Amino acid sequence: MQINQIKRDHPNKTKKIVGRGGTRGKTSGKGTKGQKARAGAKLRPAMRDTIKKLPKLRGYKNKSFRTKPTSVNLREINVVANDGMVINPITLLELGLIKLSGGKLPKVKILGLGDIDKKVSISGCEFSEAVKTKVIAAGGTIA
Repeated sequence: MQINQIKRDHPNKTKKIVGRGGTRGKTSGKGTKGQKARAGAKLRPAMRDTIKKLPKLRGYKNKSFRTKPTSVNLREINVVANDGMVINPITLLELGLIKLSGGKLPKVKILGLGDIDKKVSISGCEFSEAVKTKVIAAGGTIA
């Protein structure tokens, strides 16, 4: 007889299994108790309450639907413009006061910061009331 052929008279005792489950996952075969076990149970996710409390922001990815015009002040125009010059988005682009946005000519709004002492004609731009009075006072025109 070899040592690997020896057998015990009394084999090892097997451990008693307690019925707590453990190999079946989640409820271990014991079912669902409490609120989830009741009829019509609808648990509201906690994250939803947080989302509902946040204010809604308009637009896709919270950007405005409207494209805002590029603003140019009168003092900037006064520096680069000459007498009798026609001010429109194309000339403002050539003078370097505005840039193309997305390869397109942007809308332009002329604001009344600063003074103008040259006779210029403004066309194709939005403008504030202060610009209108200052340009007309300087002898220019607005179309």
